[in-house]
Amino acid sequence: MKKFLIVVIILAVISGIVFFKLGVGKSSDPRGAAYAGSLTCARCHSDIYHSYLHTAHYLASSVASAKTVHGSFSAGSNTFEFDHLRKIVMRKTDSGMFQTYLVNGKVKESHRFDIVFGGVKGESYLYWKGNGLNQLPISWYAKQDEWLISPRYAPGIVDFNRVITARCLECHASYVSDQPDAPEGLDGVEQFDKSSLVYSVDCERCHGPSTRHVNFQTHNPGVKTARYISTYASLPRARKIEVCAVCHSGNKSEMLRSTFFFKPGDTLAKFKIVGFYSPVNDTAHLDVHGNQVQLLQSSKCFIYSKMDCATCHDVHQDQRGNVALYTQKCLSCHSIVNHNYCKMATASNSALIKSNCIQCHMPAFTSQAIVAPNMNKTYGASIAVHTHHIAIYPQEAKKILLMFGK
Repeated sequence: MKKFLIVVIILAVISGIVFFKLGVGKSSDPRGAAYAGSLTCARCHSDIYHSYLHTAHYLASSVASAKTVHGSFSAGSNTFEFDHLRKIVMRKTDSGMFQTYLVNGKVKESHRFDIVFGGVKGESYLYWKGNGLNQLPISWYAKQDEWLISPRYAPGIVDFNRVITARCLECHASYVSDQPDAPEGLDGVEQFDKSSLVYSVDCERCHGPSTRHVNFQTHNPGVKTARYISTYASLPRARKIEVCAVCHSGNKSEMLRSTFFFKPGDTLAKFKIVGFYSPVNDTAHLDVHGNQVQLLQSSKCFIYSKMDCATCHDVHQDQRGNVALYTQKCLSCHSIVNHNYCKMATASNSALIKSNCIQCHMPAFTSQAIVAPNMNKTYGASIAVHTHHIAIYPQEAKKILLMFGK
């Protein structure tokens, strides 16, 4: 009997190894067996995957750690003072990182950095309150390299109770499920299954579930055409735009169902009612949650061409701040072969004009939606966001010319 059991165990181990190598093993992804997980994608798409690790989509959410929290915990740089009595101190201990609220030197409240949201313009932080999520009141802003009040918090008010809902996670993560058989928390706060949280906007969020694709390609290495997976290039233009519009068409839409279940090729209208929630020329409310898709669609460049989001953006690459790259995207259509250059271009400034297409026609405006007072309350955290309404902005063009003495 012992020999029989040993043989069975050995066969089971061998079978498990074979199944793992063939990519047909049981998935451990919380979304179900249809999903293989991004690490599986990395086996064949290593270069793309490792490039993606530096993008805003990957940085959309992560576990809080010394590597993902970039604000200083050093004495003198780790404190946000509300007034001479009240302050929040960022502390590191053996059990983690904490935001600790002190009044007249006495600890009133202290909560752990559990989750990081963002990592480009700044970072905001969440903590688990039971099975619910709350936002911490202090965020880190990259441009200022300072701890400042989290966006849209009331100045001077210490609030550890701002609830983070599934709607927030639908754009900052790839999946989370409700806590099984758990009633909603106090005041109807959503309760989540912590173990189901899939961080980042991952490969399958944009390409769809991949287990079937992995299994086919593994068994058929000679087939070079991707099967059983959605590729952006294969979608019609409207469906391409909607892949991005899931998160970049505003956060004030009426929801019909969770966008966690949106797959490439789906119609977004089945998930949320998308519309303009602000005028096209409203630059005061630009932010990462804004209606950038609608702004793009209102542009003549979009209306009179076949462009889509990927015409300018490669989501697998970190292209932030690459003005030269985006200029070339513009010049690929707006060349002298097709029509005249910008009317402001002269013999003396044509090179300057041609290298600043984005600054003039998609200028970065200071967002009034991402604001936070600094420690001495004298100014706000100035966050600039590029508008996606491509148009002529005469005042912005003048600024460029003045900047370079033209």
